[in-house]
Amino acid sequence: MKNEEHQVVPYRTYAMILLLLLGLTFLSVAITRIELGRLTVAGALILASVKATLVLAYFMHLKFDKPYIRIMVAFVFLMFAAVLAVTMLDYVFIR
Repeated sequence: MKNEEHQVVPYRTYAMILLLLLGLTFLSVAITRIELGRLTVAGALILASVKATLVLAYFMHLKFDKPYIRIMVAFVFLMFAAVLAVTMLDYVFIR
């Protein structure tokens, strides 16, 4: 671990990501006020996924990490998506 390089990210990048996350948060609150029917939940989940990706990439430094760690995180997200898909199937067919 001594030979690992640490990526220095400028504060301006963090500030831009923070502003983008705040904007997406306001957008996710606004989307709940718009009547989109069944698409409201999907829109909120898409915005939450974008925000989570930004946090993982920049604030948790996955953008600069080793490829095998990215693969493990992608696998976790695929498993989460599978569980979410099964849950949504239940949500669709119960109504």
